[in-house]
Amino acid sequence: MDSPVPPPPAEPRPRRRDRHGRGMRGPVAPPQVPLSLTRAETFRDLVQDSVERLERHWPQLAEVDFHVLEVPVDVPDETVPLGVSVPAERDRPARIVVYRRPVELRARSRDERALLVHEVVVEQVAELLGLAPESVDPRYGQD
Repeated sequence: MDSPVPPPPAEPRPRRRDRHGRGMRGPVAPPQVPLSLTRAETFRDLVQDSVERLERHWPQLAEVDFHVLEVPVDVPDETVPLGVSVPAERDRPARIVVYRRPVELRARSRDERALLVHEVVVEQVAELLGLAPESVDPRYGQD
């Protein structure tokens, strides 16, 4: 006695209406607008904006790699750095790293965060170039 083979499951039909019968919703935002940026993406954009401002006056920064890391890995003493610059080596270009979490913890508002990011980038560029921060950006420390 063979048992009958059950029929294959039916393909789900595409929904044409939501559960309240009002139809599907339209798009939340136009396609060219990002729906939401993460805090990390927003922070990366702040660093990029700061770098672009400085590259207008310092074209040699195009050869420097800028990175954003969450937190510093090796902290020798109790002070947590906001950024670090690493000079170029034979096989690697110069790098500037900005640490996202320490900067975010020190800034209370979005505008304050943008100013602090710019100050950190200016300080690291100045250290890399062997200059004073005021000569890298004349508005340094005025805001």
